[in-house]
Amino acid sequence: MEPEKIYHIYTHANGSENLFRNEENYRYFLQRYAHFISPVAYTYAYCLMPNHLHFLVKIKGEVDLLEFFKSKVSNKDLTGFENLSGLTVRQFSHLLNAYTKAYNKQYQRMGSLFVRAFKRKEINHDSYLTSVIHYIHANPVHHGFTKSIADWPWSSYQAYILDKPSALKREAVLEWFGGQHDFIRFHQQTISTKLKMEMDF
Repeated sequence: MEPEKIYHIYTHANGSENLFRNEENYRYFLQRYAHFISPVAYTYAYCLMPNHLHFLVKIKGEVDLLEFFKSKVSNKDLTGFENLSGLTVRQFSHLLNAYTKAYNKQYQRMGSLFVRAFKRKEINHDSYLTSVIHYIHANPVHHGFTKSIADWPWSSYQAYILDKPSALKREAVLEWFGGQHDFIRFHQQTISTKLKMEMDF
């Protein structure tokens, strides 16, 4: 994942098991997410569901990544996108591995929790960006976990409609939609069939 680029990242539980069994699982995952991902990426949207999850992130710039990884990696030349991209991908792997380790300990289980490799799709134009944000927030409705986008507590949607402090890049996202009113109105639309086909597991 290259510096300054935006990616839709998503993954699924391995098999029929759930990733999150209770509210504390969701909270713990978000804490681990902040620890591993905030140093390398800005978050635009997210949604955690019982058996899968979605994030929309913008990878930070080369200078910020170099500064962070220099303290993590010794005796390596970090210049160039190839090394930084690999190290950034590793941060996401560290997140999933750390959560799996804690989950396995809590529930006395063994083995992988997530499918082998998380998926990522580069977002390269604004209209697609707005559609993906809507898709992420509407995912609990699409999969039948709730009837309304606003009713699902484990997504970033609430942060955009409530005036509370947030680590999300809220102002930038609302600007793409033309403001909070247009953001809410856009989310009242139905997810396009084309986007469902592209993104669904």
